[in-house]
Amino acid sequence: MPVTELTYTVTDQVSYLTLNRPEALNALTPGGRDRLIELLAEASADPEVRAVVLTGAGRGFCSGADLRGTSASAAGERIPGDVARTLRLGAQRLIAAVLDCEKPVIAAVNGTAAGLGAQLALACDLVLAAESARFIEVFVRRGLVPDGGGAYLLPRLIGPQRAKELMFFGDALTAADAERLGLVNRVVPDGELDKTAREWATRLAAGPTRALALTKQLVNASLDTDRATAFAAEAAAQEINMTTEDAREGVASFVERRSAEFKGR
Repeated sequence: MPVTELTYTVTDQVSYLTLNRPEALNALTPGGRDRLIELLAEASADPEVRAVVLTGAGRGFCSGADLRGTSASAAGERIPGDVARTLRLGAQRLIAAVLDCEKPVIAAVNGTAAGLGAQLALACDLVLAAESARFIEVFVRRGLVPDGGGAYLLPRLIGPQRAKELMFFGDALTAADAERLGLVNRVVPDGELDKTAREWATRLAAGPTRALALTKQLVNASLDTDRATAFAAEAAAQEINMTTEDAREGVASFVERRSAEFKGR
């Protein structure tokens, strides 16, 4: 994988991950996908990283998986199990890396997010979209079934009927319509996307990092569990969080009537 396919910097405890194949609308090669998974895992484990911003270079966020050379003629005869195995180790592992990252992940969608690129954006904890952004569940246009957890994510975000509409027709969804449906937290002018993403990430990086991680875990699991299980998970999360320095600082700052200064510990 070329070094430039994915750029990575850490500034003020924020990890900035930029897909960097603008000539291909940042389509993900297997190498680029695997590197992104690695960097998300590193950000999750690194105490010096307290938030993540994911964006794309150029005029596209991510046009999905790079399908060049994967046509039926190029692929040759398939062995049963190959497709499922590739999906588990590829697209599904990428989306899981976002969902399981212990730091808040912001998607700064600067252009087209299609196919796996759309699922990648929607798996993030917060989604900022430039006015020029578009979201496309493009699979039906290629005669394919949605992958990358799309059939799991979309119904949980907007309900089954809306999810089916997007997946059955494959129409491009504007940023404004995505915000109206609840897929996007906020739409901003193109020129303000980076600034807004940095402002949000800075706020998150100054927050109680472990409390945010536990909150993310609880919310992500909530739609797959019953009330008793959710309440038990909440109690366990509270028990864990009350051992952190940030929790003690939060309580102390309230008692002392001052602003809290969280350290991420």
